[in-house]
Amino acid sequence: MVGAFIGYQWWMSSAKTGFTQPWFAGYVDVTATPTFDFGSPTTKAGRNVLLSFIVSAPHGPCTPTWGSAFTLNQASASLDLDRKIARLEQQGGGIAVSFGGRMHDELATTCTDVDKLAAAYANVIDRYDISTIDLDVEGTKLSDRAAGQRRADAIRKLQLDRKASGKSLAIWLTLPVSPNGLTENGRAAVDEMLRTGVDLAGINAMTMDYGSGRADGQSMLEATTVALTATQRELKILYSRASTELSSATVWSKLGATPMIGQNDVPDEVFGLDAAEGLNEFVRSHGIGRVSMWSLNRDITCGPNYSDVKHVSAACSGVSQGDREFADLLAAGMAGRLSLAADVVTPRRLSTARED
Repeated sequence: MVGAFIGYQWWMSSAKTGFTQPWFAGYVDVTATPTFDFGSPTTKAGRNVLLSFIVSAPHGPCTPTWGSAFTLNQASASLDLDRKIARLEQQGGGIAVSFGGRMHDELATTCTDVDKLAAAYANVIDRYDISTIDLDVEGTKLSDRAAGQRRADAIRKLQLDRKASGKSLAIWLTLPVSPNGLTENGRAAVDEMLRTGVDLAGINAMTMDYGSGRADGQSMLEATTVALTATQRELKILYSRASTELSSATVWSKLGATPMIGQNDVPDEVFGLDAAEGLNEFVRSHGIGRVSMWSLNRDITCGPNYSDVKHVSAACSGVSQGDREFADLLAAGMAGRLSLAADVVTPRRLSTARED
């Protein structure tokens, strides 16, 4: 009983005070052309990067690849990836890796053996010596409940294995949202993770491509702040259902926001520089734990050859930026370092634990 009481006190202390500082990290599309040199950041905002996307190999369901085009070894040889990472870290930067994305198969959708799936995740984590991963699940992959359960089982196994070896692993689940919050499948994905016992660092909301969900006359900034507010409320309820009562402030700290800078995939949706400034103010005033953006590859004004037709470029934002960068605006006041993001104890499911 004494040991259990001490453990309870330790958990409560960690739950209240253990969170890392809010952090910013821009996504980098590793396989996009032209190649983005993330290893030589010109500003502090570029020192934290989320490398994307690790997906299944076309003919190897449990084999991790970059964009289905390069194995880990091939990416080192053809994309100079390992050396870029080393150069970034030498300059005080840090990386995380994002699994999934919209275009290809996230590992859990094709790798049906949980042990092999966990090994595939571990292969990437060990190769790049990372302590934070991002699971980007969207489209038809999000409705695959069997894959969702495999993913949760494999991640739980990974966290337990790393804990046994004295290491930590921060898990961010990146999900689509509308101004009404998470989708039904998004809520199910969070529930699967919590019910399985995965210790989630947080939920990263893809605040982009709202389509018909955005009300007439509603700006992209307004749609985004409404979506984040709704998602925070849903996340608090989901934790409560998982027998973990968290304060509103704690739930905000377990929330992330990722806009698509400039021109979005929906032609009439443009997330401009003023919206980036407004989102940064909202994030800081509400204590949101993470901000990202899609993507650092695109954080530049398009050249004269860019078409006037509203379409998305992989290499520029589609809006006139002058001498400003979205990354600097979104990262303002976000002092956390990605390399330290997992060096923190976050609340686990504990039926008797409750915050004031």
